[in-house]
Amino acid sequence: MVDFTAFPISVRADAAADTNTNLSSLWLMVAAALVLVMTPGVAFFCGGMVKAKSVISVLMMSFGALGLIGVLWVAYGYSLSFGAGDDWLIPHVLLNPFANLGLSRFLGIDGDGFLATADVAGTNALAFAGFQATFAIITVALIFGAIADRAKFGPWMVFAGF
Repeated sequence: MVDFTAFPISVRADAAADTNTNLSSLWLMVAAALVLVMTPGVAFFCGGMVKAKSVISVLMMSFGALGLIGVLWVAYGYSLSFGAGDDWLIPHVLLNPFANLGLSRFLGIDGDGFLATADVAGTNALAFAGFQATFAIITVALIFGAIADRAKFGPWMVFAGF
């Protein structure tokens, strides 16, 4: 444990804020991992409800959606969901999905040499984006549970992509 009493008050406040940010980001990543583990769980659950010949298909569709939604979320999903107020494609109707293409705003380095953070309760912006991505992934996996054993892989991936 570091003894902060030897540092001036401003340094102690900055260190405490960094510790809080790091703990918040750590909790977001742990929670994201727990939600991400739910996707294979849904796949195995749905696999247990279908005919034996369709189990691999069900698993493939669930894991395919995991990969597809993960890529689409990074590409434009986060921007579409959490865009800034000045990033409108159609004013006050539709946010610009390409305003933060590939989470490019979060890959910048701030003045202290750290990754840029967002104003999301003092957490790291990439941790928050990953946390929200897991919910986008599990949502598509849950929708798949309604059509398990009734869809082919190709059409399902097209549907999941839209």
